Amino acid sequence: MTRTLEQLAEQTWDAVVGGAGPAGALAARELARRGGAVLLVDRATFPRGKVCGCCLNRWALTTLRTVGLGELTQRGGAVPLTAVRLATGGRQALVPLPEGAALSRERFDAALVDAAVQAGAVFLPGTRAALARTSRDRQGAAVPSPTRRVELHQVKARAEVAARVVLAADGLGGTLLAGEPDLHARPRAGSRIGAGVIAAEAPCFYEPGTVFMACGHGGYAGLVRLEDGRLDVAAALDPALVRQAGGPGKGVEAILQEARFPPVPGLADLPWRGTPALTRAAARLAGHRLLVLGDAAGYIEPFTGEGIAHALASAAHLAPLAARACRRWTPALGREWAQLHRRLIARRQRLCRVIAAALRRPELMRVLIGLLAWAPLLAWPLTCRLNMAARGVAPS
Repeated sequence: MTRTLEQLAEQTWDAVVGGAGPAGALAARELARRGGAVLLVDRATFPRGKVCGCCLNRWALTTLRTVGLGELTQRGGAVPLTAVRLATGGRQALVPLPEGAALSRERFDAALVDAAVQAGAVFLPGTRAALARTSRDRQGAAVPSPTRRVELHQVKARAEVAARVVLAADGLGGTLLAGEPDLHARPRAGSRIGAGVIAAEAPCFYEPGTVFMACGHGGYAGLVRLEDGRLDVAAALDPALVRQAGGPGKGVEAILQEARFPPVPGLADLPWRGTPALTRAAARLAGHRLLVLGDAAGYIEPFTGEGIAHALASAAHLAPLAARACRRWTPALGREWAQLHRRLIARRQRLCRVIAAALRRPELMRVLIGLLAWAPLLAWPLTCRLNMAARGVAPS
């Protein structure tokens, strides 16, 4: 039974989760499984596409299995991934992957939302969320309160709901944290922007089961076949390349040409979507009855599914802590989450930044790819490091 905003505002929720991407949807499911009254909110209607890629690496798949959703990707028809084909300047190398799958974000995100609803969460699509202002004392400190209030805006309705804890998981361009500048992740200088599109037709060169990674001056692009045969194209691009080329599509076409990958017919004319600056970091991950996770907590340029893996892992590990926060909030819980996030995600992001720095040097990539073409297994320790879960940190 569908409830109106006014009806939803009549109760106090254990948790309001802003953002129904992988982090938010899984966190909502895990909290609902623990008996919490959870309201999951997203400004989009589902199913909906996303700019970011559709690759799930071993860490992501392991997290899904750990929380009992191991069959989710198979039910969606995910394509198993076994290798990455790297290319730049005409040089190519085929690097094996320990495990992976490609599944469109339309199916994957919708399936996670369905899992949250089946666990007992209430899902509210087509709704923009923003934190209501907190009461403050004369020194400017927040006045402790038993709940945190969230403003919900629809086209023809508005309401304010109360929650014992709010989870901010609304991604790079979210509005939930707009009034909390020290919690809003800020872009790093020189960060690339994201761009993506799905092509209905593409050369058979782009075979299922392989991630095709084209590296060039001004950015890189990953291409992978989806469960329905379409080609997902996701890129990290220098803003200067986008301006000079006349759009993200033409910029990606230039990168594919530089890598000597076959062109995708009509690629530049497809309806490209973009993101704000990709690489971001938040000064804090918690406020009064507020915890930040997923892309909203910080983001790095993705390669073969690291972004989704981080989102899922952060949700699975935050859920037990958030359940405690619903029962009794203390500021120590925010500090505990910051420490856990650092062990779980932040250290892995440093490795991704090193890889991103190498990708900005096409001449260096030519040398590395030439070496990997001769001995592909030299990349195995790195791919395993990117794919494996953090040691000594397991969701409870």
